[in-house]
Amino acid sequence: MSTPASPLTHFDAQGQAHMVDVGAKPATHRVAVATGRIEMQPETLALIESGTAKKGDVLGIARIAGIMAAKKTSDLIPLCHPLTLSRVTIEFESCGGSGHDFTGVSCVATVETIGQTGVEMEALTAVQVALLTIYDMCKAVDRVMAIHRVRVLEKHGGKSGTYVASV
Repeated sequence: MSTPASPLTHFDAQGQAHMVDVGAKPATHRVAVATGRIEMQPETLALIESGTAKKGDVLGIARIAGIMAAKKTSDLIPLCHPLTLSRVTIEFESCGGSGHDFTGVSCVATVETIGQTGVEMEALTAVQVALLTIYDMCKAVDRVMAIHRVRVLEKHGGKSGTYVASV
């Protein structure tokens, strides 16, 4: 009796994990945008914004960490394909005070390639590592920081087309 195919693409008909074969897929322009946030004490946000954190330019270093993480995603996630990325951007927004539902920093990563598979994992990895870097640089003054709401906002390209998250 044969086992039905799994709707999860990283498993074969026998249920064994495998790297998806993308060899026959056409190379297309692929874009993914991911977001997340790190919540913190107002004093920690003020320290980041003032540029006086003991370890240096928190957001500048976190931006570089996020870019590096996107480029290394296939080294971290076992079944991800190594990709040549054509663009990675990391944007931060300080959030605090009136009009914001939290105090901290939000991060948006945009990743692009021309390839046979998407870049959602690269965008998600970039956001996570950028936010973890902020945590690392500020943990001496704020141990209650927490990373939340990491998710894909949108993706474009490939057979499945466009996805845009509902807010």
